[in-house]
Amino acid sequence: MPERPESHPQQPPKRDGAAPEAGALVLCGGRLADGRTVDVRLSGGRIEAVGTAGSLARATGPAETGTRVDLGGYLLLPAPAEPHAHSDTALTADTEGPVSYAPEDVQRRTTEAALLQLGHGTTALRTHVRIGGVQGLGSLEAVLQARRALRGLTDLAAVAVPRVLTGVAGADGLAMLRDAVKMGAAVVGGCPDLDPDPTGYAEAVLEVAAEHGCPVDLHTEGDDPARLARLAAMAGGLRPGVVLGPCAGLARLPRDAAARAADQLAAAGITIACLPQGDCGAMERPRERAAGPYGSAALVRLLRSAGVPVAAGSGAMRDAANPAGRGDPLEAAYLLVAQAGERPEAAYEAVSGRARAAMGLPEVRVEAGFPAELLAVRGEGLAGVLSLAYSRIVVHRGRVVARTSAVREYCDSAAVAALDLPRQAQGGS
Repeated sequence: MPERPESHPQQPPKRDGAAPEAGALVLCGGRLADGRTVDVRLSGGRIEAVGTAGSLARATGPAETGTRVDLGGYLLLPAPAEPHAHSDTALTADTEGPVSYAPEDVQRRTTEAALLQLGHGTTALRTHVRIGGVQGLGSLEAVLQARRALRGLTDLAAVAVPRVLTGVAGADGLAMLRDAVKMGAAVVGGCPDLDPDPTGYAEAVLEVAAEHGCPVDLHTEGDDPARLARLAAMAGGLRPGVVLGPCAGLARLPRDAAARAADQLAAAGITIACLPQGDCGAMERPRERAAGPYGSAALVRLLRSAGVPVAAGSGAMRDAANPAGRGDPLEAAYLLVAQAGERPEAAYEAVSGRARAAMGLPEVRVEAGFPAELLAVRGEGLAGVLSLAYSRIVVHRGRVVARTSAVREYCDSAAVAALDLPRQAQGGS
């Protein structure tokens, strides 16, 4: 049963990095999650109209190249977003010797990883980039170059992650963090657990974010309830918002302590970005895998029951922390269903609506007036596409930017013929 996926952007961005203007495009006969089959007309990067199947296709007149996409047999969904990536270290698992952080290598890895995730359906991505040390701001500049090159294909936002922010050694890190924001880092981040003064580190990050009006995205294990309580108190009400992740250490806390921490996070309006596909390598100290009174799956249920917004990200993508990381949001949603007992609708929301909200992006619905950020997956229903999500069509800013087509074949057999089994990508879609 070979699967032969082919994923490619429909057309590259202009050489100057400007996004091409999207003309009118009609997506014909796609099935929505509520069971309706519709036509969807896109124009100017937004959804212009949604009508019953066939109604908008007829209104466009004779078919012209590039003006229609047949979505018969596909489920049409709001596109996923990636709230927690490490694109600068992606695709390095098989590297012999030290990983190169030369700007050209970081830019290449970032670009390739973003395109792989785009093929999975991710049209917006937040990637954490370390600053300071030998690399200084070089890795960040390379990621920002990749962002400019990818414009029109996917939206990439960089999180500046300084090493130390307190004490004498932290003065340089604090100055570099401010420089990173001026360069174009969209989010202020970091790993407070690695600083000699974690609370002071968090205070410094929040101060810089408030100065520049930036969102905050912090790495933490979340295994110290007192530290979490102080962070929640400091971050409560901060706009544009605070995200913590992956917080796997919450699963190792005693039941009462974990419940209190979840309540405090909910009261502060903090979002947790969990990583169902595996951990990331941002934390440079030995860690136990989450195994406690809750376990990682039950932890998601605990957070959600307390009212904590939970988004799901990919974390490491084929680097030392997760050599097999796929960066596939549908796999993350599948794991939330299979391991955390989430309903398919809630699991997909974690990689789509919740992820977009965590990143400060506008909501997407398959309704007129909403951004044309869409993913079509071959399949009948949401549970089915989370199980067998092979063929995909990705729409960003109103145009098709990637297609993945999978072909399934069986050898000649009377049993196969009698079952009349469906094929992925039948008819060339």
